[in-house]
Amino acid sequence: MITVLAVHFAVAAVAPLLFRKFGRNTFFALAAVPAASFIWLLFQYGAIYSDTGSSASGAITEVLPWVPGLHLELAFRMDALAWVMSLLVLGVGTLVLVYCARYFKDKDDYLGGFGAQLLAFAGAMFGLVTADDLLLMFVFWELTTVLSYLLIGYARTRLSARRSALQALVVTTAGGLAMLIGLIILGSAAGTYRIQAIMDLAPALVTGPAAGAVSAAVVLILVGAITKSALIPFHFWLPGAMAAPTPVSAYLHAAAMVKAGIYLVARLAPGFAGTPPWLPIVLGLGLATMLVGGYRALRQTDIKLILAYGTVSQLGFLTMVVGLGTPDAALAGLAMVLAHGLFKATLFLVVGIIDHQAGTRDTRKLSGVYSSARGLAIVAAIGAASMAGIPLTAGFVAKESVLEAFLHYGAEPGTGLGTGPWLLAGIVLGSVLTFAYSARFMWGAFAVKPGVTPTPFKPIKPAFLAAPAVLSVLTILYGLWPAPVDGWIQPYAELFVEPGTPPPGHLAVWHGLTPALGLTVLTFVLGLAMFYGRDAVDRLQARVPAWIDADRAYQQTIGALDDTAVWVTGRTQRGSLFFYLSVILTVAFALPLTVLLVANKPLPQGIYVIDPGSPLQIVAGTGVVIGALAAVRANKRFLAVLMVSVTGYGIAMIFALQGAPDLALTQMLVETIILVAFVLAMRSLPAGLRDRTGGKYRVIRVVIGLAFGVTMIFVAIHALGARVAAPISLDFPQLAYEGGGGLNVVNVTLVDIRAWDTFGEISVLALAATGVASLIFVRGRGDRLRASASVAEGTVGRRSPARGGSREDAALAMNRKFAAAARDAWLVAGRTLAPERRSIIFEVVTRLIFHSMIVFSIYLLLAGHNLPGGGFAGGLTAGIALTIRYLAGGRFELREATPVGAGTLLGIGLATAAAAAMTPLLLGGQVFQSAIVELWLPVFGDIKFVTSTIFDIGVYIVVVGLALDVLRSLGAEIDEHFEEPAEQSEDQDTDGGVAAPADTAAVGGTATVGVDAVDAETTGTGKA
Repeated sequence: MITVLAVHFAVAAVAPLLFRKFGRNTFFALAAVPAASFIWLLFQYGAIYSDTGSSASGAITEVLPWVPGLHLELAFRMDALAWVMSLLVLGVGTLVLVYCARYFKDKDDYLGGFGAQLLAFAGAMFGLVTADDLLLMFVFWELTTVLSYLLIGYARTRLSARRSALQALVVTTAGGLAMLIGLIILGSAAGTYRIQAIMDLAPALVTGPAAGAVSAAVVLILVGAITKSALIPFHFWLPGAMAAPTPVSAYLHAAAMVKAGIYLVARLAPGFAGTPPWLPIVLGLGLATMLVGGYRALRQTDIKLILAYGTVSQLGFLTMVVGLGTPDAALAGLAMVLAHGLFKATLFLVVGIIDHQAGTRDTRKLSGVYSSARGLAIVAAIGAASMAGIPLTAGFVAKESVLEAFLHYGAEPGTGLGTGPWLLAGIVLGSVLTFAYSARFMWGAFAVKPGVTPTPFKPIKPAFLAAPAVLSVLTILYGLWPAPVDGWIQPYAELFVEPGTPPPGHLAVWHGLTPALGLTVLTFVLGLAMFYGRDAVDRLQARVPAWIDADRAYQQTIGALDDTAVWVTGRTQRGSLFFYLSVILTVAFALPLTVLLVANKPLPQGIYVIDPGSPLQIVAGTGVVIGALAAVRANKRFLAVLMVSVTGYGIAMIFALQGAPDLALTQMLVETIILVAFVLAMRSLPAGLRDRTGGKYRVIRVVIGLAFGVTMIFVAIHALGARVAAPISLDFPQLAYEGGGGLNVVNVTLVDIRAWDTFGEISVLALAATGVASLIFVRGRGDRLRASASVAEGTVGRRSPARGGSREDAALAMNRKFAAAARDAWLVAGRTLAPERRSIIFEVVTRLIFHSMIVFSIYLLLAGHNLPGGGFAGGLTAGIALTIRYLAGGRFELREATPVGAGTLLGIGLATAAAAAMTPLLLGGQVFQSAIVELWLPVFGDIKFVTSTIFDIGVYIVVVGLALDVLRSLGAEIDEHFEEPAEQSEDQDTDGGVAAPADTAAVGGTATVGVDAVDAETTGTGKA
């Protein structure tokens, strides 16, 4: 099962590449994945169903440890229920993918993403029905939600598709969150999250001391199920989702996604159908949905919407049956699930063909399609007949068993508080509506309508009709020979058999002259009458006032939320930094202070402010205080930032004096890179702090600042004294040396003991860098300098349509020639700086220390496992080295120093860290497990290498990428913004007839050199 999932997701990952090469025919290759999985599934029949002829059922289980400390496992179980559902998921998935190969055209956009998402959805549904862990099932549950959102919104340029996709996402995600709470409650009450173990404990849970919590959990779980399966009051999202392409409707909304809620009800029914809230929710909402869906289907003029509302009706019907909790209902429910998947997928695919070939789905425009596509009409008739429950089809067999189940349920004295007959009457009425809208579908799609011009219909290629034709054949085969299906379902139905109760019945084409058959005949008669009297029915429906419209209620709710958000935003997002900080800091000190006062805990003993044995701490502390006060009093931005950095360097000194060299080193490097970032960013701001808050607000600022600072001091003191157990950090030295193979406890903790935290931190760093870049860059991330056109190597000139080229590339090309002529190929971009910005001393110092800093950063990286250093410190050192080179040579020099883009470095770093995490799992170990390799090499001697160093290398690369992103965002990009106005002004002067200087002109800090100057320098005949 794990292999099936892995193959689905792996092929989905490479599907976009395949579509680029093979076009729409790639769908055939994608279809091979669920097809092969379907064949594998058939071979598992013997392991799941015993060969002795009895009804006993076995199961296949696969368990892969995930996070053992949290008891999280990748646990899968294939039993009779999962096997039947997998038949539907994989079988229909294969046919839908084959259908897509002729439904779409090669010129259609986004086919690669669509195919990948559809295949991944099949894998997610397979994982959902086979998961044997509640939390794992929820992961697949939400994965289907996200993928359905993407698939529904395939036509991303259409507002209706985006709106429908978002609506489906909001509704099903809200239900999923409620379900997650229920799953956690249920797992906590049972003491396990393994589904099979919970089902074994269900009788004790339902009647035990935790019965109230279990009932609440069941309600929350059912909320998730009814939102996913579009039951009232959440039914409105499913018809809206018909904005998706027809293959999506056929798979997600007929055979797969909406069946997830049905599957969940069926999975939990054997153990929890006896809880008090179960039957009122399942039967009440199910019956209401069946009737409302059928009623609304009769009002539609779009044949796809007829099927959509019919699906809503059928989902309510299915929920009632699988949730009833009796053996006969369990047998009938799964039989109906299979039948519904076959006939509804058939009909949706037929609708896709009609829309594709005729260009319309409107019943008022379709006329005479039967005469143009008889084969298609026959396939549709089989599907519609099965949906209506006509004999010799799968729908008839399944619906007969449903009627038998509810007849038995209603015949039991006192059953359901006397609701049995009413439920049966409601099902019959719903079946009448089903027959009527099935006939309406066939009439609307294929009949000749008086006064309507026959619809032009293109010939259908056999490959296009193949998928619905196969499904229709299976529908007939099921209807004529239901014995195999009966054998598949019996083991599940027997889970409901209690001592002293009869076993479930059997599926059959003919049960004799039974009351169920009489109800079926009554359904046909009333359904035909409703269809032939459709004009009267239409007039009657037109007179009925509009009841509560769930879709309108949803839109009004979303609109009210939007209005509330606008109101709150208008009163909180006022553009005042003082207001924002006041709110944040007030909350940050008021809540902890309240807790401290209410708790009234005494201060811990043994607190000291300054170590009397280290007078240098007094000096460092004094520097921190002076820096903080000076930052407050500064009237220049640069001075304020510099004073803030003084406080940071003072804290780094305190760390060093306290015996924490790693923290001191990292703090110093962080302060340095932050100082550079602040200074670069402030270039676009006024130098002075003129807009400072004054008057009465100054007092408020002082009070809030002092209150926050003092409160945080006492919070820290109380936190240090609140420990009641020995800290786990006392074991870190031993764990670091014996488990992590290193002497530096800090670094081993980061890359081994708490590697998950570090991986989260570098992920946040990558996100932060991307956020900064997205705020600064408009025309790309800035990994490359922009060039409007190619420039002849060695020539520099003004930009013009005649010559082409960019001043940036020209200046850089010219300076490359300068460096070549001087036989000095380093700091080639130094001469691009304006003379007033150049510093020869700085350039010389940069030449001396850059390579040493890079080598030192690598030393810190590799030595960090046993000595102060590590990936963070090494990456920051390399980032400072790049900063020095940028300051010496400007943005051109930064480009020369780092040919690899910042985004590429961030991606490589994250990929390296992820590979270091997952490789042990593939080798039979645990995530982030380290290995110690000891070997002897010539020259180097004895080598001890710990594999967690690879993870640290990923950290190093991410930090270097972050520094580079900051330099290119706040440095190079702002440089270019400064230069553009000057260049535009110079271009205007040139266009106006004013000649540019012949040799060097400073433009916004960049020196541009005329062609004559370049020739003079390179030929030795002149002076630049």
